[in-house]
This record gives sequence, structure tokens and C-alpha cells, in this order.
Amino acid sequence: MFAIPRRAFVGAASAGALLVLAACGGQQAAETGEGGVSGDVVIDGSSTVEPLSSAAATLYRDVEPGVNVTVATSGTGGGFERFCAGETDISDASRPIADDEAAACAESGVEFTEIVIANDGLSVVVNPENDWLECVTTEQLATIWSPESEGTVMSWQDVDPSFPDEPLALYGAGTDSGTFDYFTEAINGEEGAIRTDYSPSEDDNLTVQGVAGSKGGIGFFGLSYAEENADAVKMVPVDNGEGCVTPSTETVQDGSYAPLGRPLYIYVNNAKYTENTGLQNFVDYYLENQATIAEEALFIPLTEEQQSTAQESLESLAGS
Repeated sequence: MFAIPRRAFVGAASAGALLVLAACGGQQAAETGEGGVSGDVVIDGSSTVEPLSSAAATLYRDVEPGVNVTVATSGTGGGFERFCAGETDISDASRPIADDEAAACAESGVEFTEIVIANDGLSVVVNPENDWLECVTTEQLATIWSPESEGTVMSWQDVDPSFPDEPLALYGAGTDSGTFDYFTEAINGEEGAIRTDYSPSEDDNLTVQGVAGSKGGIGFFGLSYAEENADAVKMVPVDNGEGCVTPSTETVQDGSYAPLGRPLYIYVNNAKYTENTGLQNFVDYYLENQATIAEEALFIPLTEEQQSTAQESLESLAGS
């Protein structure tokens, strides 16, 4: 059995407790709950960030039903393509925008504001029957996933002679995913550098199913999804040279889960924010309630320093 539903969101009863909107940059906090806000908000991008934005949309709908928020998932790269073409209002991203993507936005006249909205850790998962891997080093991960290992590192014994001669079965994020970009750079030292004989997918459910269905399976995706599927896959601590560290709220926030801890982002179209009252109100709500939304979506809230930076970004956006 696999946990196909990505998240369980709170209902209207608890949503009422989220009415803690501040008048960020003079925005529409006073209108919240009065039904005076309307409009459409279109979000696309990272499959990792999608549950966070979907949780925000679900909770916000109980506060301002006049605003229609839709959330799609085409991967971080695919999301930036739509965003820079002016097709979306917000782009969910599990990595910062790349130089060529920012150039595409500039060419299209799309100015934007980057806001860190939560934290996540990339988790390494194996089949629950894997009883030989209690901790994995970043060097071992590179041995498993590097382009040079294709055709040569084919079993767990090739990774470490003490491991059994169990065939490797590799699953992970597809090339349009920010998770793919982040993992390959963090582990293999170059964004996009990876062996091609693995099963890629933008759908984390397929990675869970693949790893759970093969004793030699190993994969990677966001920490929150690994926690949600703890009965199907086993999360493995990572050793970056300073001992084994299990991904958690504390280790991601304090930076000890390196190099696979990361911030998550939303990118907001400045002009659309100025023109669209519903978008203004939703973004203000999203940031003001980020801690509660992150916890509801099984992500890691911002630190105090990140909150301060995000608030400055929002104030800059409101003044744009």
C-alpha cells in the first residue's frame, strides 16, 4: 500500500485559527474574511513545493472563497518556462532561478521577487528489506549516481565490497525537477550530471513504488514525502564527513544535514502582484502563515532569520 495522497490538509474549523494576517506593506489584511477580495491566482512549478502551495490554497479558500487559486506541477524548470512567458502568477521552485531562466524572464519583461517560503531536506531512501545500509556517505552516493558509474557500478557490492551482490535499482527525480538539479549538483558536483540508467519521474509516487518494489532499490526525493511514506521505504542517514545525520526539522534548520538540506522558494510576478488584489492577498497570507502552512504540509518552517528576509522581500514586492 502506498500513500498516494500527498498531504492531509486541515479543514475549515482549523482554518479559522489562521486569521493572523498583518497589513504587510499596506496590503489587504483588512479585507480578509469579509469576502471583499476576488480574482484568480495561477501557480505552477516544483512537485516538491506543490503540497505546500496546495495547503496554502486550501486554507486560504476558507478565508477568501472569492479568490480561485490553482496549483499545477510541471517541475521547477517547466514552471519557470511558464512563469517567464507570463502564463503564471507564482512559480514554485525547489532551487533558485538559474541565470538563463532569469534572462528569459528579462527578455519577456517579467520582473519577479524571490521569497524563501519553507525548508526541506532531500532524503535518500532504500527498500525496507535493505539491512546493510544504515548510513550512506556522500562518496558512496556519488559512486552510485555519477555518470561514470553507468555500466560499471551495477550492484551494491560494487559500491562497497562488504555489501551483498544485490542488483542496484535506481529511482529519482526527472530532469525538469529542481530536486534533480539540486541532488546532482550536491552529490555529483555538477547540475544535471547523472547516470542515465535510472528510472526518472516527476511523480514521487513512482519513485516510492519503484524503491519499495525492489530489494536493491534506492531513490531520492523531498524529506516530507519520505516521512509520509515511512511504511513503504526506509530513510537513510547521510554522512558528509562529519558523521551520520538523519534529516529532520532540526538538522535541516541548523545546517547539519549537509549537503542535502535546502530552502524552498516561490517566485512572484511583480506586475501581476500590483494589479491583482487576490494575488496580493494570497501571497501576504501565504507568508504571514508560513509556519502553520509548512507544518500542515509536513515541511520545515522558516528560521527567524529567514522569516525576516522573507518579510523584507514581501515589503519590497509591495512597494514595487
